[in-house]
Amino acid sequence: MATASKHQVLADDVLRGVGGPDNVASVTHCATRLRFTLKDRSKADKAAVEGTRGVITVVESGGQFQVVIGNTVNSVYEALTSAHELRSEGVVQGGLFAKAIDLITSIFTPVLWTLAGTGLLKAFLAVWLKLDATAPTKPTYAILFAAGDALFQFLPMLLAVTAAKKFKANVYTSLAIAGALIYSATVAVIPGAAGASVTLKAFADGGGHLTFLGIPVVMVSYLSAVIPAIIAVYAQSKLEHLLTRVLPEAVRNFITPLVVVAVIVPLTFLLIGPASDWAGKGLSHGVTWLWNLSPIVGGALMGGFWQVFVIFGVHWGFIPILVQDLSTHGYSLITGPLFAAVLAQGAAAAAVFFKTRNKELKQVAGPAAISGILAGITEPAIYGVTLRLKKPFVYGVIGGAVGGAIAAAGGSAAQGFVVPGLITITSAVSIGNFTLQLIGTGSAMVIAFVLTTVLGFKDLPAKGEQAASGAVESEALTLAAPAIGQAVPLSAVPDKAFSSGAIGQGIAVVPAVGEAYAPIAGELLTVMPHAFGIRADNGLEVLVHVGVDTVALKGQHFSAKVVQGQRVAAGDLLTTFDLAAIEAAGYNPVTVMIVTNPGAYSAVVPVAAGEVAKGEVALDLVG
Repeated sequence: MATASKHQVLADDVLRGVGGPDNVASVTHCATRLRFTLKDRSKADKAAVEGTRGVITVVESGGQFQVVIGNTVNSVYEALTSAHELRSEGVVQGGLFAKAIDLITSIFTPVLWTLAGTGLLKAFLAVWLKLDATAPTKPTYAILFAAGDALFQFLPMLLAVTAAKKFKANVYTSLAIAGALIYSATVAVIPGAAGASVTLKAFADGGGHLTFLGIPVVMVSYLSAVIPAIIAVYAQSKLEHLLTRVLPEAVRNFITPLVVVAVIVPLTFLLIGPASDWAGKGLSHGVTWLWNLSPIVGGALMGGFWQVFVIFGVHWGFIPILVQDLSTHGYSLITGPLFAAVLAQGAAAAAVFFKTRNKELKQVAGPAAISGILAGITEPAIYGVTLRLKKPFVYGVIGGAVGGAIAAAGGSAAQGFVVPGLITITSAVSIGNFTLQLIGTGSAMVIAFVLTTVLGFKDLPAKGEQAASGAVESEALTLAAPAIGQAVPLSAVPDKAFSSGAIGQGIAVVPAVGEAYAPIAGELLTVMPHAFGIRADNGLEVLVHVGVDTVALKGQHFSAKVVQGQRVAAGDLLTTFDLAAIEAAGYNPVTVMIVTNPGAYSAVVPVAAGEVAKGEVALDLVG
């Protein structure tokens, strides 16, 4: 029997944690995340998914359950979808903003890495041009430039494909529509003023009176233009759905594309294109206007908050503005400060690598720092290192703000679509003051590295060594029962996520009193009316969960007595709950205690049996 690949194992573990394939309405992925839209959020176990080997963290944003994987997300997504019949699209829960972010990610994600790769090629060519002003006259340069620039020039064709999948339109008809837009700027079809045939765009630019059925056409450039193509495909999908309902099946297959192309292409030339061009240029000019008011403030804000945007996934909202800037100006000013923002987090992770005494953290921090600094992929560094330790993330934000302000002061910007990183910084060599870009980015990295090294952070304790707090880890540890009642093994809990041990080992109590207690001293990482995550000073993490599927009660019949971030002592009251009301509502109030992160301990041994009182030992942890 063939052994499952590590990507398949990870995909299966994540799918199990989100409630299985039947609970997945759809799944897509972006640069580093699997983005699940779930049918029932209560069936997903966030702690279990976060505890899965290979998962960096879980983010819930924009109506999606986002599992951060890192650089291998493509392979995990392929393993996930090849082994299970999962939809790639679904209805996104949430408001207008959540749906807008989902729309942007769905359309742009499939072409992101190819766009970034060809942008990197253009960055290398920019260095060649800087070193040799005659480079454009050389065939080798011209061929490589065509290879790097073609995708961006013909981007409407690619986005027509991804938009068609999003809007459930005929992809080949979408290509025909986008092709007509590109055709208007590339193929000569109408006699110009000199008699020779010219493109529709050249004809209009040369003063020709371009009309459609007598209606004047305002011809804009559709090369690189993304908004007109996306809106045109959306209009196509609506018209196709209408025609599917009204046309007889005998003629539907060929009449539908005929009508759609004959209607949507002229409609785009007459209305969609000019309106989209006006809106897109307005956004682009708005960014330029704000930058002109104070590039230093703009750079500081983008440099400081970009990684915060990444955490919540809202950085995708800048993509249309960035692409519009590129098509209008050939560069985007908002990209200038991003190199400082990204490399500062990488530098903070590097400082953690050198400073931490925790071997596991060191193993995460090293590769994460390299990935963040060289390739600009910072989510492993953020979620695995800097944000996890809190202070290094703040130091990275400070460095990004200072460095972003310096870079923006010189008008620096990336030429082309690139993921900001050390190997792509050459894309900014021709726009603005490249020296200030280097100074700003270097300053950001130095500030983040020095602050992390000098001011430090609360380190994760290393096994058998003195932790940062000065406390020595115990060879053995006991956890008190989380409730008063009848102790039962996890296998008796009617919830597979708990009973299977997928989340961790532990014990359960059938409560006789509607109270749950802290089994150990530590900081409250998670506080919900029915569930509490506690991290002890030695890195041990414990989950106390009252009831099965009680998240559906939305806090009803519970009264939490603590808040997130609070420190508790063993035996402190976490919550009270109405046992009779919970059971009357059809829910099992069994209270589960699970060690989600054993830290340095090698075994979790249940020791309680039968009736347990408050403070009675329920679990032994062996070092």
